[in-house]
Amino acid sequence: MSLVKFSHTIFALPFALVGFFLSLHHQGKLMDWRLLVLVLLAMVFARSAAMAFNRYLDRDIDAQNQRTRGREIPAGIIKPASALIFVVVNSLLFIGVTYLINPLCFALSPIALLVVLGYSYTKRFTAFCHFVLGLGLSLAPIGAYLAGGGGFDLLPLLYSFAVLFWVAGFDIIYALQDDNFDKSLSLYSIPVALGRDHALRLSSFLHLICAALIAVAAYQLNILYPSFGWLNWTAATLFIALLLYQHLIVKPNDLSRVNLAFFTTNGVASLLFGTILILDIYF
Repeated sequence: MSLVKFSHTIFALPFALVGFFLSLHHQGKLMDWRLLVLVLLAMVFARSAAMAFNRYLDRDIDAQNQRTRGREIPAGIIKPASALIFVVVNSLLFIGVTYLINPLCFALSPIALLVVLGYSYTKRFTAFCHFVLGLGLSLAPIGAYLAGGGGFDLLPLLYSFAVLFWVAGFDIIYALQDDNFDKSLSLYSIPVALGRDHALRLSSFLHLICAALIAVAAYQLNILYPSFGWLNWTAATLFIALLLYQHLIVKPNDLSRVNLAFFTTNGVASLLFGTILILDIYF
């Protein structure tokens, strides 16, 4: 659980649930508990495989970084071979679960794995690694929408793009902690490429795009389903407000609250957004 930072599942999971419940609502389907469990399992298996692979691949890098040398593999708590077996098992379980969901999700599962596992290589050759991470998490809402039986509709795609820019933006903030270390090992990141000031400005711009997409999605919801009302806009407003808040507490010369911005603020934003929007779907 610690190796894969299971608590960080909180970032994409609410968006996946929003995609799933919107899919059922759009088709007029009743709640399908079996399908919901399969979607949750798919999320857990895919993310566990991705995170464990990242820890496995970065074990030598993590051992040299004072901030990360206490992680399970460099600290000797978990053997590299054990972590790799864990990755393979979770990847196979993910593919197996998608087979039980529907043929389309099963057919797309190798592509999803390629994205979420491939991210771990990207900081070795491109500063756009943050966007690849965002792409991986952005598969959650559209993937869950497809799992519910929906198609490639505009609404879940809006949420997927919102997640892409949201995650890329806050991952840039998180990467500020390691900019000097990354430079020393010739690793790539936006803070390394642009410096802290410009990296924070880019992060702000990405979150501005995310906020716009969340607002457009809220408007689109009201167009498609006039019954959606103040809860829909409350969810969007709170999410956007918390996007703004994290940029008020992190400064180029003061990174003491990066973890507050990265995990707490974004975790709360995602939870509130997903919970309130799902309440609007059903009430």
